[in-house]
Amino acid sequence: MSLISKGRVCVDLSDYSRKQIGALGENIAAGYVERHGMRVVDRNVAKKTGELDLIAVEGETLHFIEVKTICTDAFPKTEGGEDEYDPSVNLHESKIRKVARTGEWYVLEKNWEGEWQVDGCLVWLRRRDGMARVSYLPQIV
Repeated sequence: MSLISKGRVCVDLSDYSRKQIGALGENIAAGYVERHGMRVVDRNVAKKTGELDLIAVEGETLHFIEVKTICTDAFPKTEGGEDEYDPSVNLHESKIRKVARTGEWYVLEKNWEGEWQVDGCLVWLRRRDGMARVSYLPQIV
């Protein structure tokens, strides 16, 4: 269900599946990196070694961006206290290694000659209205 609040379209995410939440988070992350000067050049590239959520270019650097999204009742606290869930816990070492291996494949296949790095992007979606909070983590490797 959608409603309009303060000039924004609000969407109740309660009935969204995990796949829909993940896709929405990737779209939000793509918009975020583009607003911060990167150009998204590829999305959801899958190989035997893993999947690359977003691939973006900034200057001479290729960024392989692993997106982790969580649907929550409230945004994380900014000043102390425990949060309900931190999506960064899914950016564990083995996941990052898979992204890096898949990134190496991508660099070779595309004949990329510049620098490249693996970044993380955490997206919290507030269930009641679909509002988002984003945290970008450069060079997580």
